[in-house]
Amino acid sequence: MKNEIITWQNLSDRDQQAVLARPAISESGLLSQQVANILANVKENGDQALFELTEKFDGVKLSTLNVTDEIISAAKKALSTKRLKAIETAYGQIKRFHQAQITDDITVETTPGVRCTLKTEAIESVGLYIPAGSAPLPSTVLMLGVPSQLAQCPRTVLVCPPDKNGKLADEILVAASLCEIDEIYTVGGAQACAALAFGTTTIPAVNKIFGPGNKYVTEAKKQLSQQVNAFAIDMPAGPSEVLVIADKNANASFVAADLLSQAEHGSDSQVILLSDSTQLIEKVQIELLSQVALLSRQKIAEQALLQSRLILVKNLNQAVEVSNTYAPEHLIIQTDNAQNLLKSLRNVGSIFVGAYTPESAGDYASGTNHVLPTYGYSKVISSLSLADFSRRFTVQEITKQGLANIAECITELTDAEGLDGHKRAVTIRLEESTQEE
Repeated sequence: MKNEIITWQNLSDRDQQAVLARPAISESGLLSQQVANILANVKENGDQALFELTEKFDGVKLSTLNVTDEIISAAKKALSTKRLKAIETAYGQIKRFHQAQITDDITVETTPGVRCTLKTEAIESVGLYIPAGSAPLPSTVLMLGVPSQLAQCPRTVLVCPPDKNGKLADEILVAASLCEIDEIYTVGGAQACAALAFGTTTIPAVNKIFGPGNKYVTEAKKQLSQQVNAFAIDMPAGPSEVLVIADKNANASFVAADLLSQAEHGSDSQVILLSDSTQLIEKVQIELLSQVALLSRQKIAEQALLQSRLILVKNLNQAVEVSNTYAPEHLIIQTDNAQNLLKSLRNVGSIFVGAYTPESAGDYASGTNHVLPTYGYSKVISSLSLADFSRRFTVQEITKQGLANIAECITELTDAEGLDGHKRAVTIRLEESTQEE
């Protein structure tokens, strides 16, 4: 861990940029080629490539990619009552928040006889990528499956890497069942993304893929979004990150715990503390050292702390400025009158306000979505919501009198742009209506 306290106002502009720099994604050139080779293999060889790559990367030889209803039923019976209740509770919380995001079509008569409508329809087919590296992630199933269910996407496909026995975790399957996902495949990595984009005999292609993953999955999504027509991804994704703004009255043990909750995600995670109190930062340093030793993923968290920052700012207004510049995935505010800072904070994936609002709540059961933009993309990309599973389009219906009402406006602008065909499409109608009269 970098023990020194960084005093923000003593840094040059260049040094400030360096302090807020994200960890570089290593081997980018090699990674790009490796992923390109995997995508080409799946495109050419379909299911055969999926079986071979699963054996190569996951160490298991599969006889089928499909998860049957019988397997899902068995998973429900295998879970403890306590575990099942936790999944159902989280499902209910997430569903309540996302259900409130359902919108009606909007119709406006912009002028007499001219009616315009904004309609919302579900994306026809979506793919949900669920990582399963060191542990199953039923929370991600819920974060993706609930909005897909509420949007009423006609087809929802879930892919997830199998364990060494060729199985998916019971928690994954139960969460998928709650979200009414009945098309589930035991395949992961870049090859799973390729299958969702190109389609194979077993896995028909989808229109859009959602979900986080390792650097291979992230690179695959990026490449596929540029290669395949009418195929989209949810958002660019990088390593997990959290920024905490804390004042002198913050609880140092809470702050340290929040920083470590993200540091344990991966060695490339980044955590940042901004405080106007040297004393608070020093207390957090002590807490980090003691708490990290208690983590089962201690080595991962310690590696992440090496590229993390403890920054002393002159006041909380400066903390807000630094946060807006960094644009974190998660932002935690542990200050007196924390709500007051919300007025000035802009660039962030999700904000956690107050001493008793840990980021962990948003990851699992507060109700908000935990799929968030990272690497500074929160400046331009929103956190995942129900809207991401739908597409919007407009409808207009114009009466004869309505067209007459806006005809002069249209023809004047078509003249300005030199588009005679556009003008004629209006005037021919007006001429014909005049003749009829």
